[in-house]
Amino acid sequence: MSKLVIVGTVAFDAIETPFGKTDKILGGAATFIGLAASQCDADGAIVSVVGGDFPEEYIALLKNHNLNVTGLEIVKEGKTFFWSGKYHNDMNTRDTLVTELNVLENFNPKVPDTYHDAEVVMLGNLHPAVQLGVIEQMQAPKLIVLDTMNFWMDHTLDLLKEVIAKVDVITINDEEARQLTGEYSLVVAAKKIMEMGPSHVVIKKGEHGALLFHMEEVFFAPALPLEEVFDPTGAGDTFAGGFTGYLAKTGDYSFENMKNAIIYGSALASFCVEKFGTERLVHLSKKEVHQRLQQFQQLTQFDIELE
Repeated sequence: MSKLVIVGTVAFDAIETPFGKTDKILGGAATFIGLAASQCDADGAIVSVVGGDFPEEYIALLKNHNLNVTGLEIVKEGKTFFWSGKYHNDMNTRDTLVTELNVLENFNPKVPDTYHDAEVVMLGNLHPAVQLGVIEQMQAPKLIVLDTMNFWMDHTLDLLKEVIAKVDVITINDEEARQLTGEYSLVVAAKKIMEMGPSHVVIKKGEHGALLFHMEEVFFAPALPLEEVFDPTGAGDTFAGGFTGYLAKTGDYSFENMKNAIIYGSALASFCVEKFGTERLVHLSKKEVHQRLQQFQQLTQFDIELE
């Protein structure tokens, strides 16, 4: 079992979808990543910041999922990061209604002393300067995974490229891969991204699955067809948590094992969208995960005679 450092937001979300709306609920990239990774029994530590308005019960919830929260800074006089969004009918597009950085604006990440030697680092979507600050605190990680988004490409591209050069795996969606490289073909885009530094590229395609690239090798994992998608918020982070949690648990960072990690991440993400926010992940059982993994296996298994 390898240690896993999880960097990202721990936040409040307010979400509106065609199926309903919520007031402020628990959200944030590090929260979804951590809850997903806990399904793999990974030894995970969250590095983030919250304000004095962050409920003790949420911190207890993270602890109850065996997540180390000594790297979760509490700024008592500050307010927790808040995001509000509204999804369109197709559930693939959304409008950001409110973004309040609050305590995140001056966040200086501090990795707990006992996790400086972690083998796996998951850099959730945050300012590239914060991500760099975490990398510099690590001793000799075997795998650094980066998640980022178009906002940082628009505003801090040079700094983002500095981070990309230091990581082993980058996870971004298809639109972001095209923006980062200027290439429409995802195969060409992945090759260009690998030239920037990462040895592996994961391109997420939402309800259409995910692609994993390494040198000349490509692996595709479908998304599970679901009857209902209730709230897509955090699905990408849940995928990243399952992916890195599985790799930390197995300690095997080969391309072949990353295929399994992709399936594990996809399975957990399929749960995330079934209810608002973190609600589905919080009450998820190992038995349900096992059954969902079997569904993925049946979805992708076939017997064909090749001449």
